[in-house]
Amino acid sequence: MYTSKLVNQLAPSATIAAAAKARELRAQGVNVLEFTLGEPDFTTPAHICEAGKAAIEAGHTHYTAATGIPALKEAICSAFERDYGVTYKPNEVTVSSGAKHAIHNVLTAVCEPGDEVIIPTPFWVSYSALVELVGAVPVLVDTPENAGFCMTADQFRGAITDKTRLLMLNSPSNPTGAVYPVEALEALAEVAVEKDVIVMSDEIYDKLIYDGFAFRSFASFGEDVKARTIIVNGVSKAYAMTGWRIGWTLAPPEVSAAINRLQSQQTSNPCSISQHAAIAALNGPQDCIGEMLEQFQERREYVLKRLRAMPGLSFADPGGAFYAFFNVSSHFGRELPGGKTVDNSSDFCTALLENAHVALVTGDAFGAPGYVRLSFATSRDVIEAGLDALEKFLS
Repeated sequence: MYTSKLVNQLAPSATIAAAAKARELRAQGVNVLEFTLGEPDFTTPAHICEAGKAAIEAGHTHYTAATGIPALKEAICSAFERDYGVTYKPNEVTVSSGAKHAIHNVLTAVCEPGDEVIIPTPFWVSYSALVELVGAVPVLVDTPENAGFCMTADQFRGAITDKTRLLMLNSPSNPTGAVYPVEALEALAEVAVEKDVIVMSDEIYDKLIYDGFAFRSFASFGEDVKARTIIVNGVSKAYAMTGWRIGWTLAPPEVSAAINRLQSQQTSNPCSISQHAAIAALNGPQDCIGEMLEQFQERREYVLKRLRAMPGLSFADPGGAFYAFFNVSSHFGRELPGGKTVDNSSDFCTALLENAHVALVTGDAFGAPGYVRLSFATSRDVIEAGLDALEKFLS
């Protein structure tokens, strides 16, 4: 049976594939130390869960408006103004079934086949795949470790052509944890206005910022910038609500209207129960974020200290999110038991999983050959055991 060429060209998500390999070994009785998935290991805070239960008991189990209930749109606007001083109206909000769904909405709503989409590398594994799925062309801009994995304004300007439609920006970043300095973001904003380029700013990790770093929303650099900005966010990371599947976009009215038309044909609505839980997350007490962030910060400091002491590794300190992204290329060419050699990041991750039972994600999937990603969104016991096994493997 014939299937779409665009879909056939899609590679499976590398993070999900790595997690699946780990599950296969675990099913065989192997104790796998897993660092693949990008989700908080904390339970959703109690007051949010209670709001979900209350929604069920109140009968909020039917269709809602396709783009989200008014109360949640109001909560999103209020939270954004509270946190970043930028005002949006409910008609500029589209609530979706997670941030990944929101990103696909954006690309489908604003890109034509053949349009170019600029993506700084390393990038989240789904970015280029979703761009290709709408027939657009990813234009990858390498950002080096010694620049903190941040694209410069000159790089941005140099990548723009008459086919450029969109810049996909992610700060804090998955996979690197990079947080763009305010002055660097402002310089990118000036180029976006000068060249009239839309910027999709993926800010899903906006609340997970570590000491010494500061977050700034891209839409906050003035009305000219806001008019060219589409914010993507959600409750998954900050509130440990990955399974609730609530994300959203904040965009100029004409873009939001296009996204709304699209989503009305895609899905009847985001989960009704999850929408009420998300209202409780945004409007309720915010101390739960600080409590989780405190533990993430302790884990981050421990992970970076351990990695610095291991031979042949290098990295840029992550300023946000919950990832360590480090270069392992000095270990390429080494021979393993059985005569195999490690020639690239994918080989490294396979060998580490098979020989040390530690699951990481290859940097090849993020457009960064030579690197691997470790998610420290897991328990301290697992982190310690995993780093012990990694250290033994490297030696």
